[in-house]
Amino acid sequence: MKDSEPGTLIVAAAPIGQPGDAPPRLASALAGAGVIAAEDTRRALRLAAALGVRPAGRIVSYYDYGDVEQSRVAVLLAALRSGDDVLLVTDAGMPGVSDPGYRLVSAAADAGLPVTVLPGPSAVTAALAVSGLPSDRFCFEGFPPRGQGKRARRFAELAAEPRTMVFFEAGRRAGATLAELAAAFGPGRGAVVCRELSKTHEEIRRGTVGELAEWAAGGLLGEVTLVVAGAPARAGASPAAAGPDAAGRALTPAEAAAAVTAREAAGTPRKEAIAAVAAESGLRKREVYDAVVAARQRG
Repeated sequence: MKDSEPGTLIVAAAPIGQPGDAPPRLASALAGAGVIAAEDTRRALRLAAALGVRPAGRIVSYYDYGDVEQSRVAVLLAALRSGDDVLLVTDAGMPGVSDPGYRLVSAAADAGLPVTVLPGPSAVTAALAVSGLPSDRFCFEGFPPRGQGKRARRFAELAAEPRTMVFFEAGRRAGATLAELAAAFGPGRGAVVCRELSKTHEEIRRGTVGELAEWAAGGLLGEVTLVVAGAPARAGASPAAAGPDAAGRALTPAEAAAAVTAREAAGTPRKEAIAAVAAESGLRKREVYDAVVAARQRG
């Protein structure tokens, strides 16, 4: 306990699979922190045991459910002000990256309290590195929205994104998500499924979103990270006007109509689907609308 100086909030990465992947400083942080704020206190204790240390400080739960995360912030800030170092860990990877943490970090920073990071494993960068897809620019999208309509709208917004995209997904929903990505981006978009990274049953599967959707149709076991290629630029077009075709060519009206139909099937309203396909393909909205009407008439 320090007499006058506040403690430091230590934002620490935890192994995403093998305990041996833990950063060397994590063991000493677990042993020496006055307070350990853990997403799952039992997992934190198991991790400490695997690293051969026994925490000397108290361990409090800090997880994102109901108002638990927010209610713990005041308690943890008080511990910092009293001079205790607070170690923030989640079940795997870096706190705050689709995991609890950012509210506490933000509150500590706003209060002028010291915050430091103990870097280490991250499923985002691990999957990106092993994917073989362009990594000079990428965006992290976390878990897709749960509601079908919200998911369809999010994927429609991302269809023209030129950067490589990284998503988290539960294994049981991976097949459905890949099918929705195929509907929104076109089935030929390149992608990589990373399942159980660094664990005993690690699996890395490459292909198009259409192929991977068929492969994962029955669901997968474990945690999944999806890496999806960005939209390719059409010849003579800016990256923002990129379309869903894997070869980078413009869609024909018939293909545009099929893309609208796929989006509607995924829950996107027709007007929004037409606007999204038009933006991605370089066609005018009227052209896409006329193509949809013609396809309906052909039956």
